[in-house]
Amino acid sequence: MAKSWECPKCGGRECEVGQMAATGGGWAKIFDVQNKKFSTITCSNCRYTEFYQVPTSKLGNIFDFLTQ
Repeated sequence: MAKSWECPKCGGRECEVGQMAATGGGWAKIFDVQNKKFSTITCSNCRYTEFYQVPTSKLGNIFDFLTQ
């Protein structure tokens, strides 16, 4: 995906791919469980960043909670 990506802001073609985790609402926020996962693409030129939500499994969320 990164090879064919083009920044919608500046037209740059070089980017960095990363990951980010975030807390959802309710009990996840109370227990600081980061049950929302995203892939990120950041333009190397202007730093514009796009977020794409990655599917998570309930088992993966439980494992993440237990390893915190």
